[in-house]
Amino acid sequence: MKKWYLANSRSRVVSIILHTLLILGAYVFQRMIFPYLRLYGLVPLLLPLASTGIAVYEGRDAGGIAGLFAGILCDVSFNEPTGVFTVLLTFLGLLAGMLTDSLIKRGFASFFLCSVAVLVVCAFAQMFTLLFFERVPPRALLMTALWQTAYSLIFVFPIWGFSRALGKRAQRFSASGRPL
Repeated sequence: MKKWYLANSRSRVVSIILHTLLILGAYVFQRMIFPYLRLYGLVPLLLPLASTGIAVYEGRDAGGIAGLFAGILCDVSFNEPTGVFTVLLTFLGLLAGMLTDSLIKRGFASFFLCSVAVLVVCAFAQMFTLLFFERVPPRALLMTALWQTAYSLIFVFPIWGFSRALGKRAQRFSASGRPL
């Protein structure tokens, strides 16, 4: 698979714009639309799914950059710009990209498994303070984390479609910028 940064400059710019639009679209839905469509009081996490999709289909470098951008927006989305999600999603984007670059095959199964892992880690990050410093009962937090993860996983399918389409678009260009 050709890396996204090996294509010619025009296709590289278009890829960056499309990836940015995917992340911004996930942010708009997560922050501005789904708070009005709560399920059991929960809002799905779409930004981690978008950065994971980019990481799986584009590789480590794009996954890290997408994770950084999505993490910043996720921190802003939760009205707590502490940087936890910025660091966490950057690391998870790099990790998912490295796994699909070297160990696992790109496809829906790997995207789904990476998404589940990312959502579980994000749920733990959200409940860390409540669990260890606020003394909220672990069972209540675990049930909330499981429901939020399940609600978020519903959106794996549309995000997978966009991520896969962007990944296939980037594959069509060789290092010289000529279509393959």
